Amino acid sequence: MLYITQLIYIREGQESIFHQFEDVAIPIISKYNGRLLLRVRPGKEAFVEAHIEEPYEIHLVEFDSPLDFENFMKDEERKQFLHLKEQSIKASVLIQGVKL
Repeated sequence: MLYITQLIYIREGQESIFHQFEDVAIPIISKYNGRLLLRVRPGKEAFVEAHIEEPYEIHLVEFDSPLDFENFMKDEERKQFLHLKEQSIKASVLIQGVKL
């Protein structure tokens, strides 16, 4: 099992464009043996302490294998909408891990 945590930072005013991309990308996860476990949009009050910029959203996704994740990233339908991601996301941090 492969776990991906993603911290997502949105360009100001581009939230609706980001949501359009997510509306396409999230359903594709399941085509590649993946599951969206958490999608969190924390408010300012949710952060007890922060030494980095606070993300707009945090995603936790699991895939059955690293190959499944690679295939998801190469999905042709998803790639058709990457311009929405590029327009709306100023930065993201992908953290790869395993369940201990």
